[in-house]
Amino acid sequence: MTFTYEAPPTRIVFGRGTVAQVRGEVERLHGTRVLLLARHAGADRIAAELEDIPTTRFGGAAMHTPVEVTERALTILKEHGADCVVALGGGSTTGLAKALAARTGVPQLILPTTYAGSEVTPVLGETEHGVKKTRSGKEIQPETVIYDVDLTLDLPIDVTVTSAINALAHAVEARNANPYVDAIAHRAIHGIVHALSGNPSTVDARTELLQSAWLAGTCLSVGMGLHHKLCHVLGGTFGLPHAATHTVVLPHVIAPEPLATTIHEIARRFGVPTSLRELGMAEQDLPKAAEQVQHDRALDILTRAWRGVTP
Repeated sequence: MTFTYEAPPTRIVFGRGTVAQVRGEVERLHGTRVLLLARHAGADRIAAELEDIPTTRFGGAAMHTPVEVTERALTILKEHGADCVVALGGGSTTGLAKALAARTGVPQLILPTTYAGSEVTPVLGETEHGVKKTRSGKEIQPETVIYDVDLTLDLPIDVTVTSAINALAHAVEARNANPYVDAIAHRAIHGIVHALSGNPSTVDARTELLQSAWLAGTCLSVGMGLHHKLCHVLGGTFGLPHAATHTVVLPHVIAPEPLATTIHEIARRFGVPTSLRELGMAEQDLPKAAEQVQHDRALDILTRAWRGVTP
């Protein structure tokens, strides 16, 4: 095997109560004026931790990072003179932080409240005119991530499951890239499946999910495959919800391996969607989606995912 691999440079702070380190981490990034991206209930706590650092908020982050939303946030960033972005939330909020960093070079501090994993990747997916385009670069990679398990304790169970399977998809697609990433991917897969096989609402399970989501997110440094391309088309062009779409599609991409059935059974056990039909996808749009993906398996996978059959 021949490969080249460069480890991602993001600084990780992990634990419980680590929100209290926000101010110190902002100062470490030489931040003096902060744009806080947040819709989460914990936004007031973050603002309080920042104390006398001038902070303004933007709460309009949206799924699939629409360019028009980024432009509105960019205006506020410039008006405030922000030299640091702090993002509290899921993948949508992280995506917005990345989009701002890509345009301005402003450093990012991310506090995830879901298991999206995008906070540790150099990948940005943006949607404009119904098309989602993905790019990668060092300027997109967040500088610091604070993982606080306490921020995930009240995450609704349906969001917990679909978000965790979204993270699982990152690790699944990264398998066999190189020995280092392969080891991380298998550890992440084991952790997510283990946590979802019991009661994912316990503190121990939340901790395992958050650690595994971090590991799975780092796997995206080796690139994305068919699964992510399918989901980006379904999200960017047809507006389907990001994490739930991953949950529906992933088993059909990796079938017939046993993990496909495991994922499908987990989704059924917790009552989250198992078909594109449940997500609002029209059957007549499947050929259009497959055409955009440009892969010989695309239409078959999408058809099975739309029906929600057991993989």
